[in-house]
Amino acid sequence: MGQGLSCAGSNEQGLFRAVQVGHLKTVEDLLERDPALLHHATAYDHHSVLHIAAANAQVEILSMLLERSMNPDLLNRQKQTPLMLAAMHGKMSCVKSLLEAGANILMFDSLHGRTCLHYAAYYGHADCLQAILSAAQSSTVAVSWGFARFVNIRDGRGATPLHLAARQRRPDCVHILLNNGALVCASTGGYGSLGSTPLHLAARGGSLDCIRALLAWGADRLQRDASGRIPYLVALKRKHGVCAALLNPSSAEPLVWPSPLKFIGELNQEAKDLLEQALMAANREREKTVLKGTAYSLPSPSPSHSDVGVEDNISEVSDAELCSICFEQMCTIEVQDCGHQMCAHCTLALCCHNKPNPTTACLTPPVCPFCRGIISKLVVADIKDCDDSDFNSGDTSSCKLRRSRRSQNLSEGSSSFKGLAASFGKMGGRSSGRIGAENEWVDKT
Repeated sequence: MGQGLSCAGSNEQGLFRAVQVGHLKTVEDLLERDPALLHHATAYDHHSVLHIAAANAQVEILSMLLERSMNPDLLNRQKQTPLMLAAMHGKMSCVKSLLEAGANILMFDSLHGRTCLHYAAYYGHADCLQAILSAAQSSTVAVSWGFARFVNIRDGRGATPLHLAARQRRPDCVHILLNNGALVCASTGGYGSLGSTPLHLAARGGSLDCIRALLAWGADRLQRDASGRIPYLVALKRKHGVCAALLNPSSAEPLVWPSPLKFIGELNQEAKDLLEQALMAANREREKTVLKGTAYSLPSPSPSHSDVGVEDNISEVSDAELCSICFEQMCTIEVQDCGHQMCAHCTLALCCHNKPNPTTACLTPPVCPFCRGIISKLVVADIKDCDDSDFNSGDTSSCKLRRSRRSQNLSEGSSSFKGLAASFGKMGGRSSGRIGAENEWVDKT
């Protein structure tokens, strides 16, 4: 009898080792000899073979186990599911397989009351985070809980995934969460109580990119935490000088992404990317102004994003393609209803002319600066290069069309957009031409 128990224990340990290193044939042989091994777990952590496969990216073994009707929501000692471990370790293939198998994304662990979304955000696995959010949009969660509620789900300490991403210096995850409706000013206190906002936690961590993203989405620099501190004071205490300079309430406010505008939410990805790039570029120019004369400076941009490269690109743009507002950038955005075109910088400045009212969360729809018609939809401008081959082939109609459109822009907007151009330049700031220390995200001091 003792020998039988020893043999069973040996098979169990052999199964766990085989799953961990990915020996599919060995796993199949062991389960063929003793199917009951499928329901065994490790002695202390109570990890099932599904947990081990998910944490070690053994997707073939994981798929085989799921095909044997194994419950994808098995719990270990800390009530963590295989999906949580896959999200924690960034095993995207396993996350995808578990989601396809119907894994429950609304399970909470007993360690900190966190979901798989919290784990993906905390550990900075943007691909896993996006996959979970996509699954939430097409599952029963969207119906029973509501997608917006899921994105802003709180753990046992009141932190949303955005709080964790900001605290852990995960700008990619911060951006994804904000794009999916995360509340930028959510407080860990909840229900009107004071607590830390994502901006407080980003200030504590000293993540300049996270602070940029949060400010660009309307984070309040004057909101106080439970100790009565604004993010500026938190950054000062942690000796993050550049972050503190940008968070100083006396410095100029950045442009804020106009998310309340209906047509902004309906932008296709290409147009959205153009406007987001313009937003970040405009705010970086503002940062240079804010930091000028201080002891701090921003890191030098990469060669591909240097000012020299921008000027070179602009010099190659024909007059017919230049924005008729700033005369600096190429027209990349078109107002669909009237067909007038502008550069992304001027389009964004037009939409961001008024900061969203936090009490109403709405904006008055902007109007086209050329024809004064209300803007209801923006698309990427379809402009083709007019090179020598066009003239050689005798096709000059496209060039004439662009020149006529430019003339139309100038004539229609001559009395309405000249004043706007100056304000756009000011607003945009552009010149003319394992689980470790998971409970440390809260500032206890």
